[in-house]
Amino acid sequence: MLYFKYIRMVVKTMFQYRLNLLLNIIGQIANVGFMFAGIALLFARFGKLDDWNFGEVALCYAITISAWSLTECFARGFDVFQGYIRQGTFDRVLLRPRSTILQVLGSNFEVTRLAKLIWAGVILAIAISYAAVTWSALKIITVGLMIFCGVFIFSGIFILGATVCFWTTDGLEFINIFTDGGRELSSYPLTIYSKWLRRFFTFIIPFGCFNYLPLLYITGRADNPLYALIPLVGVVFIIPCLIVWRIGVRHYVSTGN
Repeated sequence: MLYFKYIRMVVKTMFQYRLNLLLNIIGQIANVGFMFAGIALLFARFGKLDDWNFGEVALCYAITISAWSLTECFARGFDVFQGYIRQGTFDRVLLRPRSTILQVLGSNFEVTRLAKLIWAGVILAIAISYAAVTWSALKIITVGLMIFCGVFIFSGIFILGATVCFWTTDGLEFINIFTDGGRELSSYPLTIYSKWLRRFFTFIIPFGCFNYLPLLYITGRADNPLYALIPLVGVVFIIPCLIVWRIGVRHYVSTGN
């Protein structure tokens, strides 16, 4: 498949600079480790966050970081898309007989982000040991759905941020509110935020659908098994994002290179 050929070429290039690759991996692991240490210290001092215990919040954090790490691996091309516009290289993308989505996806595969995913797995194991959850097959499937569908939501945000570049020629800092900010926000249960914020990040940007609402079912706060399927909203969310991308491509003005 063409996409995996793109990935193979990018990974091969990265392994030409092994020291840089190693340092990046160490940096990614340290980044996630320090963030998790902050959560652990918070609970060591206060015991609970609202009515959520350490294991439940750690579970929320591990799921979010897993989804974020996978998104950074596979959709990083959209996060750095402004370079295509500034340098005029998007002209070449349009000349190739392949989907623009596929080409941008395959242009930047961040293998170092997999280090985050491995560390997130360790945190997930710690969370399971601390969270008082009665596990069932459906709850295990729900965790997988949360991670999988979270990738679609974060990827959709990356695509929307990249689409803005067709009109601005550069990335806008406010997009970070929904990318990095969305990652931080969804690392904690939404009940700790104001009502308007909970509604916005559930019905407009559906972070709550891939994380908070199914977490209610996993932790026993909601009995309805339909909560386990709510993460699938993430798959639906990416559809309008792709439509907006197509509109942006049609409005692209070539640099003439």
